[in-house]
Amino acid sequence: MTEHLKKEDFKSKVFDFEKNEEWKFEGNLPCIIDFYADWCAPCKMIAPILEEISEEYKGKLNVYKVNTEQEQELASVFSIRSIPSILFVPKSGNPQMAAGALPKANLENAIREVLGVTNMQVTA
Repeated sequence: MTEHLKKEDFKSKVFDFEKNEEWKFEGNLPCIIDFYADWCAPCKMIAPILEEISEEYKGKLNVYKVNTEQEQELASVFSIRSIPSILFVPKSGNPQMAAGALPKANLENAIREVLGVTNMQVTA
């Protein structure tokens, strides 16, 4: 299940940008953060795919959503210029941003390569 983050949740689960100038991941599992808006058609297209990923990778990674209309400060911290923007956050190392509604295969590739997470479930 994807989780919607407000500023305070973001600071405790991902990155406390008010306390740290350098990137310091606060979470215990790698995560994907979907920066989106309710009116955005590509955002609506990717939402069910992210829900699937959230279920398929449960316990291996977290999937978060940040509404850029409600959380403008978070959007500005990450210089979000277009939506959807997907931030891949590994446990160690720097996060990587991807723009646009990526197909599931591309998301899974980034999960493997950027986050170092594999899904051992076999899908039919």
